[in-house]
Amino acid sequence: MKVICNQKYIDKNVKITKYITWASLAVLGTGIYLSITQNEETKTLFLTFGALLIGFTLSQISIFMQNRWGKSPRPDELITSSLKGLDDKYTLYIYSSPLPNLLVSPNGIWGFITYPQQGKISYSGGKWKHKGGNSLRKIFAGDSIGKPNLDYENLVSDYSRGFAKKALGVDLPELNVALVFTHPTVEINADEAPIPAIPIKKIKDMVRKRAKTDMIPLETIDEINKSLSV
Repeated sequence: MKVICNQKYIDKNVKITKYITWASLAVLGTGIYLSITQNEETKTLFLTFGALLIGFTLSQISIFMQNRWGKSPRPDELITSSLKGLDDKYTLYIYSSPLPNLLVSPNGIWGFITYPQQGKISYSGGKWKHKGGNSLRKIFAGDSIGKPNLDYENLVSDYSRGFAKKALGVDLPELNVALVFTHPTVEINADEAPIPAIPIKKIKDMVRKRAKTDMIPLETIDEINKSLSV
């Protein structure tokens, strides 16, 4: 498998994550210090609560960034590792295409949405549910599964708009999307879900199973790869 990675983009976001983390700790620390040491005056209370509020907001941004950039292996590294072994007909684009993770292959064009959640993920009655894990982390550490259906719609929209700007000489294939859960202990029960939801270890098997049903002409694959190399 060929891997084309925008390392400059990754390095930039790793640095930004560190800066935001340091800033959140500094501002929160200042707010806590003021709350302990200062008198109960209106001006002091305003500064204290202001520092705590800003520090908390920065910490939420930091957690979001940490999930993507601050921990190694990062989600993109896990995807690359899990797809290792595919032949050179497959090309994985990491932050170098309209999508964060895009796999161009003869048996389909794939976009992967990664989630770090642990516990049990299920789909029933038209709703995604997340049980288990740490309740406090869901509230304060951004560990909620969010809205996968909306994530899917946004990804498909980015795919269509991104390639519309490239003026391909062939019809753009439909995007296959998978929700990929990267935590090693996650349990998934979502067979009825409209979007495939799988643990990271099964991502290569899922792609390979489409080999006989979603074949794409090599001309189309070449055209897409050329457009992404410009």
